[in-house]
Amino acid sequence: MDIERINSYSDRRFAPEVLRQHGAFVVDGKYPCGFQIVNEHSALVYYHDYTDLDEILETFRFYTGHISRFYRPDGELLKEYEDVELFDLPLERIQPSQFYVDREKLEAVGSFIQRPEDIVIPVMEYQGRYVSEDGHTRLWLACKRGYGQVRAFLEKDAGGYLTDFVREAQSRGIYHVEDMEELAHPEYEVKWNRFCEDYFSDTRQVPSA
Repeated sequence: MDIERINSYSDRRFAPEVLRQHGAFVVDGKYPCGFQIVNEHSALVYYHDYTDLDEILETFRFYTGHISRFYRPDGELLKEYEDVELFDLPLERIQPSQFYVDREKLEAVGSFIQRPEDIVIPVMEYQGRYVSEDGHTRLWLACKRGYGQVRAFLEKDAGGYLTDFVREAQSRGIYHVEDMEELAHPEYEVKWNRFCEDYFSDTRQVPSA
């Protein structure tokens, strides 16, 4: 099964709220599958065939590991996983692993986040603080809106490179959420993608344990 995540905010196959939450996927090149997060543990699933969803659900949960209950639009429970423990995390205790924020994505995220509890991010414990593994746009939004804390859950550095990203961030003077730089989408694409491509194409690079 081939599952592609759609990162565009304009795709007529999906509802705008699904696109803004990055919950749009296309299966085997032709079947749209949309996820709409409705609370910190649950999401609605929009798909043409609900009989074999396991691989699609696991792909979605790779990006949103805190979602453990999936429902059809009519409210019927499709699948339930063990709940992930969430906790309140002050922004000041978060070390970013990214350097830039995409202004276009920030506008999309801001359209559905109404309160601090709507922001849930995966983190890794690191030197007495917590590294944000994902969700940097949401963290930047929290900072701009004056939220003192967000919701978080613990993850491992599955790729083995997160501490390298943290060291690079710190070498650029990025120790807190407010230290990141907001960029227009084209500039963000160039700068962030270039860094990632250079990092992963360096055959001498040994990912951190």
